Amino acid sequence: MSRAVEERNRRVLRARDIMDRDYAKPLDVAALAGVAHVSPVHFIRTFRATFGETPHRYLQRRRVERAMFLLRSGDRSVTDICLEVGFTSLGTFSRTFRAVVGEPPTAYRRHGPVADVPTCFAMAWMRPAS
Repeated sequence: MSRAVEERNRRVLRARDIMDRDYAKPLDVAALAGVAHVSPVHFIRTFRATFGETPHRYLQRRRVERAMFLLRSGDRSVTDICLEVGFTSLGTFSRTFRAVVGEPPTAYRRHGPVADVPTCFAMAWMRPAS
């Protein structure tokens, strides 16, 4: 891999790290492209080639992943969670959530609380020592 490709990947990763950290803030492609030191169109193209989805779709998925946790770990309203994770419209949030998860937020919440630790991890601690 050439130095130029490594540097390009590093810049795109830096922009993705910002998306991971600041997912609830209003982020636009132009600002993220600035972090990567490329034009917005080139950033979208490069991001998609690197991660397999557009920056917008990645950010939506990150927000939905956080909402999934919040929906099953408390009793806050869907609207509160929608706003906390960065969506500005309950309709957009519900439509996006359903597209990513396969069911609406209220149905997902009915699955009950999230386990404290992964079941496989908990089961390993409960097994008798050999």
